[in-house]
Amino acid sequence: MAWEKRGLVYCPNGASAWIDNTALTPEPFLLNEDVIRIYCSFRDKSGVGRIGFVDVEAQNPKNVLRISKEPALDIGKKGCFDDNGMILGAVLRVGSRIYMYYVAFQIPQKVKFLAFSGLAVSEDGGESFHRVQETPVLDRSAEGVFGRCLHSVLYEKGVFRIYYSVIYDWEMISGIPYPRYDIKYAESKDGVNFPKDGVSCVQCVGNEYRIGRPKVYRTQGGYEMYYTLDTLDKEYKSGFATSSDGIYWQRHDELFPLQRSKDGFDSQMLCYPALLEVGSRKYMFYCGNGMGRDGFGVAEFVR
Repeated sequence: MAWEKRGLVYCPNGASAWIDNTALTPEPFLLNEDVIRIYCSFRDKSGVGRIGFVDVEAQNPKNVLRISKEPALDIGKKGCFDDNGMILGAVLRVGSRIYMYYVAFQIPQKVKFLAFSGLAVSEDGGESFHRVQETPVLDRSAEGVFGRCLHSVLYEKGVFRIYYSVIYDWEMISGIPYPRYDIKYAESKDGVNFPKDGVSCVQCVGNEYRIGRPKVYRTQGGYEMYYTLDTLDKEYKSGFATSSDGIYWQRHDELFPLQRSKDGFDSQMLCYPALLEVGSRKYMFYCGNGMGRDGFGVAEFVR
């Protein structure tokens, strides 16, 4: 796979109270033949993320056309599972509506956070979203007592095929607790009700303690998955896997096509890759240093 980096697309820099810093988990969505809308989580000064978007030119994604003035999806009510911020899961068209799955955070007293998944729907072309319900669609269960984080959805033959991370424990590194998680797969007929246990897809190996944010795509030969992993040495990086059926996977991390740059916004970190095809072009959007603190960029497939 030959990809060429095109550079930084957008970096928040105190643009507003809710877009103060960081653009997390960019999720590209083809709004129309001319515009790519990149949904992402913007953080305020306290670190709470709200879902907004950056519109870019489809033939030149470095050309920013518009930035959302208000959150497309704001945080939930006090005490709800999404009252302390959100990051992107997946955005897809289902009939005449646009579905947005998101991962939301709540701060309890005795662990760092809890993270479960919600669903919001847009009926105005993706400008704004309203919650389907105020409770998670992917809630706590025995497989993920601290989190079940939905990041990728394929809608095939009337079935919602989901890929998500399950947070099952915590790893202390230099006195800081980090979540332990790996990737699972499940199905739903309505996109709202999911089983309490899924099929293991990709698990940690060696000194890895977390692997997640799976983004899955259908290919001519089957399926491919891009994800982000972390090691006990704090080497936060991206990986790649393939599958013939979308359920059982083989890792090929050495084939992940991008490396960190010598300097610039992605010199220390390159994570959360997400792909989009626009006609004959294929793009990969990804976060740079600090999980998007220095913004997100784009690469293009050239052969």
